[in-house]
Amino acid sequence: MNDFDLVRKNLFRRKLRATLMMASILIAFMIFGVLAGFYRAFTAGEDRAAADRMITVNKINFTQPMPIAYFNRVRAVEGVRQVTFANWFGGYYQDPKNFIMALAIEPNTYFDVYRSEFEVAPEQLQAFARDRGSAVVGETLAQKWGWKIGDRIPLNSNIFSQKSGGHTWDLTIAGIVKGKAEHVDTNFLLFQYPYFDETRSFGKDTIGWMILQTTSPENNDRVAKAIDAMFANSTAETSTDTERAFGKAFAAQFGNIALIVLLVVGAAFVTILMIVGNTMALSIRERTREIGVLKTLGFSGPRILAMVLGESVMLALLGGIPGLAIAALIAMALSNSLVNVAPAFSVSPTIALQGLALMIALGLITGIIPALSAMRLNIATALGRG
Repeated sequence: MNDFDLVRKNLFRRKLRATLMMASILIAFMIFGVLAGFYRAFTAGEDRAAADRMITVNKINFTQPMPIAYFNRVRAVEGVRQVTFANWFGGYYQDPKNFIMALAIEPNTYFDVYRSEFEVAPEQLQAFARDRGSAVVGETLAQKWGWKIGDRIPLNSNIFSQKSGGHTWDLTIAGIVKGKAEHVDTNFLLFQYPYFDETRSFGKDTIGWMILQTTSPENNDRVAKAIDAMFANSTAETSTDTERAFGKAFAAQFGNIALIVLLVVGAAFVTILMIVGNTMALSIRERTREIGVLKTLGFSGPRILAMVLGESVMLALLGGIPGLAIAALIAMALSNSLVNVAPAFSVSPTIALQGLALMIALGLITGIIPALSAMRLNIATALGRG
């Protein structure tokens, strides 16, 4: 019988106790996987933020509008290569439950600013620019609803109304937007701001935010100060920051996800450390005479140490791996319902590797004290215990 068989048999000597410990670890890693997936979903945009892209919003709050006249003034600021703007629409398709991230955009500049991320066939982009009542949709959204070029769709808003009193904008799909990389989210619809602005019943000649591209990331700070100083003491003061900072601020609207993950997972792990560590110590104490017999048979102290640590690590892996697998299944089950809120929600390979590292760390931490005690145990003392 090799050492692995001894470790396995010792672990499952008390089957109920081992099962309960594995169940506790499973729950902890299931929570870890789900929360880490949410954290990844809400911070994914920060990793994709371009270093030379900045966002200008109303200083009060990014939900407050700014005059469209700001657009040309910002474009003239030294150090700005290109600028575009967008307005939140609050769209849905057919039913309010079918939320769609719809933006009214400036059609001639938007895809220039985002040329590193999005790709649209030139003829489709030209058709979009020519037809004020057209839209381009992301590939993911088009596949979800089975839309294709030439389809005419009714887009409803739960925020805006038309001058006629209705809440529906009829749009013709002129193009499909593809991501240039796998991680680029294409779950959106974009339509022309001029059409939106001339038909809405309120908020005319205002925009939600501006996206500007600087000539160099080294100019970001100077450009931001110049823009905000330009509109200081106006009725709509501005706040300009990097795209990464804006993404963090937007994610903060949902709460401090990182802190939530840290507190919940931390509390679960501390509790499990105490339970598993205490149980391992009890298990080793119950086997004191057996450890003495092993040493009598020639098992060295380091070998005993490795066996006890192996037992605690095996326990952590047998509980943690199924926990992460269940978290991945939960993420897959929720992916469709969360595609509009957190499209990147998943238990990624990185999260799985982090989980494995935590399992090994958990096993080593909970097993180190019992393992050291077993290694240092004197043969005569061990055999003398009843």
